[in-house]
Amino acid sequence: MQIFVDADACPVVIRDILIKAAIRTKVSLTFIANHYVPVPKIENIKSLQVPKGFDVADDEIVKRVEANDLVITSDIPLAAEAIDKGAIALSARGELFDKSNIRQRLNMRDFMDSMRETLEASGQNRGGPPPLSQSDRQSFANHLDKYLASIR
Repeated sequence: MQIFVDADACPVVIRDILIKAAIRTKVSLTFIANHYVPVPKIENIKSLQVPKGFDVADDEIVKRVEANDLVITSDIPLAAEAIDKGAIALSARGELFDKSNIRQRLNMRDFMDSMRETLEASGQNRGGPPPLSQSDRQSFANHLDKYLASIR
């Protein structure tokens, strides 16, 4: 079992939590991004830089992920593809995606995308998501710990 990280938008605080967990548990951890992601020189922690392009990092993760792996991403379509291969997905905000909730999340994402397009077309800009809160970080760490405990 491995952890793959969609590192293009992974907050540094989440990267640090993942690295500490990988050092502690020796689980294989791979950051995949279209830019350089610095990681410690430890055997079970890797950084893979892929070419720039739309969904190139996502496609690489889907190519590598297997059943029971964990994918760290806030990208709902990537989470859905990983789940289709038997993995689970966890967002940086601590949202756990699995077979029981991913279709609903995809539908909500599509709805929100259309709402954003409507707002932007009318000249309104709502900005991005709020910064990670302490409770987001705690939720992420708790779900990560549960996953790591389950694979021991």
